[in-house]
Amino acid sequence: MWRNAWLVFSQAVTVAVAVLFVVATLKPEWLPGSRRGSLLPTPTVLQVAPAPAGAASAPGFALAAQRAAPAVVSIVATRMARRPPMADDPRWRFLFPEGVQRQTGLGSGVIVSPEGYLLTNHHVIDGAIDIEVQLADGRATRARVVGSDPETDIAVLHIELDALPAITLGDVRSLQVGDAVLAIGNPFNIGQTVTAGIVSALDRNQAGSSPFQNFIQTDAAINPGNSGGALVDARGHLVGINTAIFSRTGGSLGIGFAVPADTARDVMQQLVAGGVVRRGWIGVEPRDLSPELSENLALPVTQGALITGVLARGPAAAAGLRPGDVVRRIGERDIANAGDLFAAVAAQPPGSEVGVQVQRRAQVLELTLTVGERPRDTPDRR
Repeated sequence: MWRNAWLVFSQAVTVAVAVLFVVATLKPEWLPGSRRGSLLPTPTVLQVAPAPAGAASAPGFALAAQRAAPAVVSIVATRMARRPPMADDPRWRFLFPEGVQRQTGLGSGVIVSPEGYLLTNHHVIDGAIDIEVQLADGRATRARVVGSDPETDIAVLHIELDALPAITLGDVRSLQVGDAVLAIGNPFNIGQTVTAGIVSALDRNQAGSSPFQNFIQTDAAINPGNSGGALVDARGHLVGINTAIFSRTGGSLGIGFAVPADTARDVMQQLVAGGVVRRGWIGVEPRDLSPELSENLALPVTQGALITGVLARGPAAAAGLRPGDVVRRIGERDIANAGDLFAAVAAQPPGSEVGVQVQRRAQVLELTLTVGERPRDTPDRR
């Protein structure tokens, strides 16, 4: 009896489950609580609201790039290849009848004047016999070298085209570590490229051998071919000319250097006016005055440029400057180290008179010296 009852119950449950399955599949709306034919809850659909007309896109540097990029050009410099020592050997000429080959170097430049003046690096065009400039709008033309300054690695070119896009120079003095910057150029000749980073440091001088190089350091990617290109701020204004990188591989490691735009502007003005850069010179060998050195020499000051050598019959010697003196001020500019001294003296026009404040042991002296012109064939060394 119980066995027959259990059998009837099992069959009834089986039929009920089968009926429920058929109804859920074919007529789900007959079931209570169902949603549009599904036993599962309807998933929530997120709606994306359309952006209002005229709204800005995601934050970035698109506007800065759009402002600056048209003024950044690619430079192709052609040089004569170095003549091999065996070039006069008849056997060499038999094997290589084509003779001396030409080499092509690639770099970048920045149009800074609607009249056609460009800034680039000295090392980009050094020794070039032909220079071609390719604009971002597709135009190309030959360029003439106005002048070049190896000390700052700045060169000025001139092109003759109409409707040239000129970049706006930024205020380098307001630049701070952490400010956003863009590097624009033609790395590896792949085409105009924009990379972003920040100002990593200011007044870097370890990257070059010249005492007149005080670089802006950035982590914006700078690679071969970027030399002479633009470093711009978040408004698209020129703050530097990309010049060098620190690299063990030849590619960017996040340590790049740019010549400040105000330095490049001053060099350009002199090159356009006279074809050469004239710098002040006083004939001294300085070094930084550290607190340890100040203590060892029993000096009452801890900042300045310590004079370790004075050129006989030079401007400094004629003014009474001696080894062991500490220069604390040139004109209206305070001197904190040897780099400040080089920069302050170089900024003085040759032939001008300038006041110099000197710490000589416990005495403070005010001297006046006549600035000479820096010799080009015997560069100062730090």
